[in-house]
Amino acid sequence: MRRVYVVGTHDTKAEELAYLAALVAAEGLPVVRVDVGTRPSGAAVDVTAAEVAAHHPGGAGAVLGLDDRGTAVAAMTEAFARFAASRTDIGAIVGLGGGGGTAIVTAGMRRLPYGVPKLMVSTLASGDVSPYVDISDIVFMPAVTDMAGLNGLSRVILHNAAQAIAGMARHPAPTSAGKPSIGLTMFGVTTACVMAIVERLGATYDCMVFHATGTGGRSMEKLADSGLLTGVIDITTTEVCDLLLGGVLPATEDRLGAIARTRIPYVGSVGALDMVNFWAPDTVPPGFRDRTLYRHNPNVTLMRTNAEEGRRIGIWIGERLNACEGEVRYLIPEKGVSALDIDGGAFFDPEADNALFAALEETVRQTERRRIVRLPLHINDPAFAAAAAATFLDISQR
Repeated sequence: MRRVYVVGTHDTKAEELAYLAALVAAEGLPVVRVDVGTRPSGAAVDVTAAEVAAHHPGGAGAVLGLDDRGTAVAAMTEAFARFAASRTDIGAIVGLGGGGGTAIVTAGMRRLPYGVPKLMVSTLASGDVSPYVDISDIVFMPAVTDMAGLNGLSRVILHNAAQAIAGMARHPAPTSAGKPSIGLTMFGVTTACVMAIVERLGATYDCMVFHATGTGGRSMEKLADSGLLTGVIDITTTEVCDLLLGGVLPATEDRLGAIARTRIPYVGSVGALDMVNFWAPDTVPPGFRDRTLYRHNPNVTLMRTNAEEGRRIGIWIGERLNACEGEVRYLIPEKGVSALDIDGGAFFDPEADNALFAALEETVRQTERRRIVRLPLHINDPAFAAAAAATFLDISQR
């Protein structure tokens, strides 16, 4: 039976956690109280800190009884992440904490599948919580007051948290029926292409479009690793530019790793590989300020990649494509890779594009299942979108 996990450091937050657990239980939901504290608490829980700590690679002794709190919190963070990943009965999870508790609990939340309700009541919620959320679907609720005993306001906050997690647990989202899901990557400068592909394939597939901002590509690949995507149309691989050249929206070194691991059908392209993202103009590194720059909006500045960088990007992508043993087609639009890279456009640079294309062709070991395909089209030409959609339909039916 699926249960609501109520998680926190009972050595410091036992009263608040007991109150929250009682509120959830009063809604008629089965509750599992989990202690992730690093010191003895004596609180009544269903899963003790020692049981959680035992999931650490070094055993419970690597987590509990340590003199240094920072080391202990880091170890418990790893232990709870492994603990959460090992459970099969988590229907929803709610945690509360300050700095240490938030780090520990959200590490476990991030290991759970998308769609499992995750609510974190935290004293950090009004700040930058991106390190805690990462690419997950965690919901943060501000604690407002510190978690130092119950008071009039904290009771209201915890009541709302209990009602929120109970509602999500009692009324899960309906499962997608019928159409298989595919992932697509898009940037503003490749929107025309991707939306045309969605229009062509939407009747057959549930098309999930991901904004290629670093987290978008990672989210898409996490879904692929989870078995929730049946294929990928990766038109916009621009995150690689930021990874290799110091931009602000980078991929990780594992970009395309899920494609290699899962072997799902993959159609890729060079969308927006002509640009590196920085924030406002004064954030562009001094060494790049004499380059071709484009002010996308007051907060985003784009830098045109040059031929040397294009070659480096092409080699990086090509090497990762070589690890992909499923059906792979990588499409090259010879007349431009973004809305800016077009004859008369701000980033039009055939020399840089050709260096990128040549590096891909020289690096990729082409086989019957892994091919580079050149098309005498611009990436946003409707004919290019038609070719990408047709190519995906072809390889997905093999």
